[in-house]
Amino acid sequence: MVLSNRAQQLEPSVTLAAAAKAKELKAAGLDILSLTLGEPDFITPENIRQAAIEAITTGQASFYTPAAGMPALRQAIVERTKADYGLTYDVNQVVATDGAKFGLYALFQAIIDQDDQVIIPVPYWVSYAEQVKLAQGTPVFVEAAQSNEFKVTVAQLEAARTAKTKAVIINSPSNPTGSIYSKEELLAIGEWAVAHDIWIIADDIYGRLVYNGHEFTPIATLSEAIRQKTLIINGVSKSYSMTGWRIGYVIGDVDIIKAITSIASQATSNCSAASQYAAIEALTGDQHSVEVMRQAFEARLNTLYPQVAALPGVSLQKPQGAFYLFPNVKGTMAMCGYTDVNVFVEDLLMEAHVAVVTGAGFGAPENIRMSYATDLETLEEAVKRLAAFIDKKKQ
Repeated sequence: MVLSNRAQQLEPSVTLAAAAKAKELKAAGLDILSLTLGEPDFITPENIRQAAIEAITTGQASFYTPAAGMPALRQAIVERTKADYGLTYDVNQVVATDGAKFGLYALFQAIIDQDDQVIIPVPYWVSYAEQVKLAQGTPVFVEAAQSNEFKVTVAQLEAARTAKTKAVIINSPSNPTGSIYSKEELLAIGEWAVAHDIWIIADDIYGRLVYNGHEFTPIATLSEAIRQKTLIINGVSKSYSMTGWRIGYVIGDVDIIKAITSIASQATSNCSAASQYAAIEALTGDQHSVEVMRQAFEARLNTLYPQVAALPGVSLQKPQGAFYLFPNVKGTMAMCGYTDVNVFVEDLLMEAHVAVVTGAGFGAPENIRMSYATDLETLEEAVKRLAAFIDKKKQ
């Protein structure tokens, strides 16, 4: 076999695969409504676009930048983190990466040795487990049950801990569930991690997308000891509608940041210079657009949630943040004659022309993920089609 064992064992991203299939069918002339990608439908705010245009037209974006990111970008990340978290980091504790996804990938490469274990609450973002495996580590899954708002407890983490446990991932607000850990829950997890010398990987990418009076608490803010063990993953993709610009960042321990920078220097050289100038404006410029988009997502959530929750057989917790619904469709599938969520999702696409993502890729084979990062008209029509599909299939 010409492929490495690593490549053969890698599972492709189910979100990207679902989006690609939807686009392929749409290009073939089918009226596909896609609720697949976690990608805001808003155009990147004008001030951010103009910053990139200026950098291009003046020639500033023509050349390589430092592997860790331009000093001005790293300083902007420091300032944004101070404004949002109330924490002061040194620029040497920051590395800018080609999207938060590559930041996470490089982080695992920097801290994980063969057979090291990373605790991952389930449901989880699709790339966590695969990236741990690419670093020759072992993902250890802990079920975050819907009955506990899709959140894990310290007791569960302790039951999963071994001598090889290197890190735990906390994604709050969560993709795919939209759940948010409370300050008290995070403090308990943070103190447990500190007591056992375990790194906390805080995926905070949805931290500014919180709805209906709920609050996001960054785990790094809860004590100095917890902050020292926390590695923050963040970026501009979600809050600023900049998925295509590919700018993420990692904040934390100086030595780990140096290692990530070295990995990036050999893998990507540096982030796109034009994107870095855009990100500087995003982080330091007028923040009004962030709130405008947040309010739009909140309105969509409040409109869509009761409609999806009312579908036959569906069990659905109302999300508190991010921009996904993650309904349990076990009852729906049973009444429609399905036992496999992948087949259910495929038939929904081919017959009702609604594209969603199978929950199997998130470790939840009874669920589907529906992104509401698209316009309300599309969302409501998609629910109507889903209802009609269920009605047709009911036995």
